[in-house]
Amino acid sequence: MIISNIAAPMLGLVDTAIIGHLPDAIYLSAVALGAMAINFIYLLAVFLRMSTTGVVAQSYGAQDVPAQQRHFVHGLLFALALGLLCLLMQPLLLWALWQLVSGDQALQTLTNSYISIRLWGAPAALTNLVVLGVLLGRQQSKSAMSLVILANLVNVMLDVILIIGLGMNVAGAAWASVTAEWVTAIAGVVIVTRSLQMKLGQWPRARWQECKQLFSLNQDILIRSIVLQLCMAMMTAYASYYGQVTVAANAVLMQFLMLISLGLDGIAYATEALLGQAKGQNRRDRLRHWFWLTLFWSAIFALIYSLLFYFFGLNIIGLITNIPEVIESAGLYLPWLIALPLLAHWSYFFDGVYIGLSHSKAMRDSMLMAAAFGFLPAWWLTQAWQNHGLWFALSVFMVSRGLAQAWLIKKRGMLQLE
Repeated sequence: MIISNIAAPMLGLVDTAIIGHLPDAIYLSAVALGAMAINFIYLLAVFLRMSTTGVVAQSYGAQDVPAQQRHFVHGLLFALALGLLCLLMQPLLLWALWQLVSGDQALQTLTNSYISIRLWGAPAALTNLVVLGVLLGRQQSKSAMSLVILANLVNVMLDVILIIGLGMNVAGAAWASVTAEWVTAIAGVVIVTRSLQMKLGQWPRARWQECKQLFSLNQDILIRSIVLQLCMAMMTAYASYYGQVTVAANAVLMQFLMLISLGLDGIAYATEALLGQAKGQNRRDRLRHWFWLTLFWSAIFALIYSLLFYFFGLNIIGLITNIPEVIESAGLYLPWLIALPLLAHWSYFFDGVYIGLSHSKAMRDSMLMAAAFGFLPAWWLTQAWQNHGLWFALSVFMVSRGLAQAWLIKKRGMLQLE
């Protein structure tokens, strides 16, 4: 899963590189803005992957194949419904984007074209989240990795054909992504149906009560994701008050945060699958075994990241940008990134615990507690520190998440089985 996490953004860089070499910068700006809007929607919809992983992992542990089949069908229904909703809400989405972002008529036209095309891939993209959730819950991580790589390879090949070969610029980039999403969704559904021994025309019927339970899980995780994204957005929004160089430096350093999440999310995915399986088996001993073992590996990876940033942080900054003032500014705030893996890995790990055990309400509550009693007070009290205050607030937020999650795990007896 760590390899698949790394493969997605690394191969996706080719998309930007091809558009970035077109003669006019407006094409790159349009794709960047459009991709930002689309990715924000899909990022909020990640609850489809999380909730599916938890319930499938527990059914997998209980060796209940019919339940796994139903969870897959329920997830698909949610994905397709939300995908169609995205298509219907296109005018509202475009209106909201241009209320938040300014751009001339030419840029707006190209960006609107990109988003309008990309939204045709929404049902497929959300289906891919459900497929990934099933594969993770069943511990088929190699299949999940193959699908992630397939999506990006199709996208890259079509970028070359449509953008360079046919000169379709922004529209070409959009259609390449849409095609990759549908190809991957079809391949993913085929893999899952074969794994679950689901014959064509003999899929299980949806159960309303189980759909309601899945909706409740999704609702809690959605609230959690919105709060997380709002806190992260403040890192960019308020940095703008401290000048363009600070904004650029934070943008560079946020790439470090992406690197952290790539590795630690891989551990979290394993935690989801293994703890969910143990719960499905009703094995308290296995539950505790996997809890401590995955926590150990999370801490090891966090330490490796901190050492990597300590010794090579400035070199990594130099690879991302060659602007002297941005390099100098980013270096000033680098110590926060050196400490952050050790401070943040707890929250990534505990997210995996909550998802594997399907404790979405506690996941939501811990996020709200961390934002209300960690991030916001820390940011408010350290505004005089300017950008250092923002990074301090983010660090406090991550620590607060871990503490709140650990407290709720103990308080609600999540590692106890009946």
